Amino acid sequence: MSYLPTTSSAAAFQHFLATPLDTLLNKHQALNPQQKMLALFQRCAAEVPAYRQFLQAQQIDPVQINNYADFQKLPLISKANYMQAYPLPARCFGGSLIGADRVAVSSGSTGVPTFWPRSAAYELDVAVRFEQVFRDSFQADKRSTLAVVCFALGNWVGGLFTTSCCWHLAQKGYPLLVATPGNNKAEIFRVVRELAPHFEQTVLLGYPPFVKDVIDAGAAEGIDWAQFKPKLVFAGEVFSEEWRSLLSERIGSQSVCFDSASLYGTADGGVLGNETPLSIAIRRWLAQRPEAARSLFGESRLPTLVQYDPHSRFFEEHEGTLVVSGENSVPLLRYHIADKGGVLSYAQIWDFLRQHGVQSVEDLGLASGFQARDLPFVYVFGRADFTVSYYGANIYPENVTVGLEQPEILAWVTGKFVLQTQENAEGDKYLQIAVELLPGVAPEPAIAPTIAASIRAQLLRLNSEFAHYTPAEKQLPIISLHSFADAEYFPAGVKHRYTRR
Repeated sequence: MSYLPTTSSAAAFQHFLATPLDTLLNKHQALNPQQKMLALFQRCAAEVPAYRQFLQAQQIDPVQINNYADFQKLPLISKANYMQAYPLPARCFGGSLIGADRVAVSSGSTGVPTFWPRSAAYELDVAVRFEQVFRDSFQADKRSTLAVVCFALGNWVGGLFTTSCCWHLAQKGYPLLVATPGNNKAEIFRVVRELAPHFEQTVLLGYPPFVKDVIDAGAAEGIDWAQFKPKLVFAGEVFSEEWRSLLSERIGSQSVCFDSASLYGTADGGVLGNETPLSIAIRRWLAQRPEAARSLFGESRLPTLVQYDPHSRFFEEHEGTLVVSGENSVPLLRYHIADKGGVLSYAQIWDFLRQHGVQSVEDLGLASGFQARDLPFVYVFGRADFTVSYYGANIYPENVTVGLEQPEILAWVTGKFVLQTQENAEGDKYLQIAVELLPGVAPEPAIAPTIAASIRAQLLRLNSEFAHYTPAEKQLPIISLHSFADAEYFPAGVKHRYTRR
């Protein structure tokens, strides 16, 4: 059976090229995203064989789903009960891979890698997320820009997805040159040295730890980052505001909220949301007020906070985790992505801020003329659940990370660690943290005690459970120091896990 998408890639691309960003993002004022999701449901029930079979197995008649309340009662789909239960073509519109023109592969960190076909027509929703960052934060519509893609290239979603979306912006008229060295540091440095002097700004796009490695290693090789007016785009990990401040300082940033942005994305759904200057300003305000952050998010750690377009990707919250719906070659209908987090409307965020004394964007450190976009927020802690329980307190890797990002520690460590609880010969529990040293750093006697004290200080500041549940004499972690790429804790080429049980 041959099949072409309702909206051809050519027509969708022409619409993207001809439509200003403001118009693309203001459609929510005229359209109801809940109605759009209902329409997507009816289309999937009619045109996606796997979803039709899934509904039949659940004894659901699509004709009976007539309003948003009905939509909210639909069963969640997941990798286990849907993606791995039905053949790939059956999960596509028309029951065929015809109409998809590219493929991404999930990392497989929680199981077998999954293939996600997609088409240029559906990719343009993701390109709008990049356009938001490049225009609203970096003013790349007015500044000549070198975009350096530092994600791994190949079938993995990050590199080619990012490259493709940046190309779309260049075709739309942005003065943008896209270089694709991937995660090869030597090639990145060659690109920067040769090309960056010819542009008003340079954007590095990659995973947070790798971008930091690029900046640090580049500086060690004599690259003066500040002269290239760098901007940073991240994806894939939650990081602290202390870490953002550190990188901003190292690249000579004069405007932290406008010089970096994190994307919240998955291989299955594409980029689901993006940091904005407003969301970064709010997050930085919360980072200095742990109690306010705890009352807003319900946990003693700071999640990634992004804004999203509900017409592109529609979020719901289910038992403290996120559910997303969106049109794609493999459409998602109430898809449980298993990320811990929640959803807040634009009005809810501002109600909360006003209750805590913030009356305007100026109170968040933004300029008085700044115009925020009225888009909802989603916050993401990451996969549930990578916590360690210690004396009844949930210890989060994010809390430990802040302890390692203090100025006196940074000259010694890479930022990688493994957090676990252990028992001594007497059966007493203690908190043990294996820490990776930078290449060439020897484990001097003063390093471990300094790191332990720093982590304890940040745990006490950020984690009220730790402060209240853990006896004072048990609060100092035991630190073990390990050489760079240590085979037991930090093997090269393996996706790192920050906790062990």
